[in-house]
Amino acid sequence: MVFDVVVEVTLRPGIADPQGATIERALPALGFDGVSGVAVGKSIRFSLESTDEAAARAEVEDLCGRFLSNPVIEDSAVSLTRVGS
Repeated sequence: MVFDVVVEVTLRPGIADPQGATIERALPALGFDGVSGVAVGKSIRFSLESTDEAAARAEVEDLCGRFLSNPVIEDSAVSLTRVGS
């Protein structure tokens, strides 16, 4: 089976987000008032071949913990969609 994978990586609560803060401070000067809580993260997309969804999810979770995110300061959310039937 082939799965389309989307991994959303965000900073954990309490971790400083200087990029998000810079964007938030710049928005009023650009005419965007009332915007708050800006957070910057990353989205990683790829395809994965695996025997089933549980095995695919386990592999992606391992990949996140070892390579795609820093588990000390970042959280990751995994979405899997089976390709085809």
